[in-house]
Amino acid sequence: MEVKRDDYVYDNVIQVEDEATIASRRFLAGVFTWMFVALGISAYVAYLFYSNSAYQELVFNPTTGGLSGFGYFAVFSPLVFALVMQIGYNRISYPILVLLFITYASLIGISLGLICSQYTGGSVASVFISSALLFGVMAAAGYYTHQDLTKFGNIIYIAFIALFISFGINYFIHSEQLDYILSFIGVAVFTGLTAYYMQLLKRIGAGIEYGSASGKKLALIGGLVLYITLVNLFMMLLRIFGRRR
Repeated sequence: MEVKRDDYVYDNVIQVEDEATIASRRFLAGVFTWMFVALGISAYVAYLFYSNSAYQELVFNPTTGGLSGFGYFAVFSPLVFALVMQIGYNRISYPILVLLFITYASLIGISLGLICSQYTGGSVASVFISSALLFGVMAAAGYYTHQDLTKFGNIIYIAFIALFISFGINYFIHSEQLDYILSFIGVAVFTGLTAYYMQLLKRIGAGIEYGSASGKKLALIGGLVLYITLVNLFMMLLRIFGRRR
């Protein structure tokens, strides 16, 4: 009787684990769907601003040669959009969250188009493919590893904040050497964050109800986080390996 009872409990544990795994995979499918939607929107907008000088004139002031009012908005407002979505998603309705998400991806596309116009098309394509491969490898590592990355992720996140501040300082001092060093550090930070976020999203997916309102919002926010990580990884690698025109 005792053996039979033990088998019964064991079977129940396996069943719960299977349900959690299925829920996690469904959730991650939604996460990656939103990530690819953002990439598609950004790629389209980036191509428009990369290839059309008329669109570029909307961002640059022809008199001063600097950014126009819309240019400043396009470059700096995405940070606000990202913070609003990540901090306030519980209080924002799902349709509004989707609208903010699309707007954010479009604005990032404008910045990417302007930045990529400084590099050759071949180097942009090769760096993006390299970024996607590196991102995929680290995402798989984060998904399949059994090691808890929480402490590691906290350290990397602190490094990310320090990196963000350092780039802000270098924006004013214009040091090419510092920019080069920070780009290498950025590659390490964003590859680490990819694995950390992937493990975190896997755990979130295992603990929420698939198709619920909160689940849909979390999938969108998860897609946003991975999209931001991939874009920043691409930008770091482009600074290092991109060939300028």
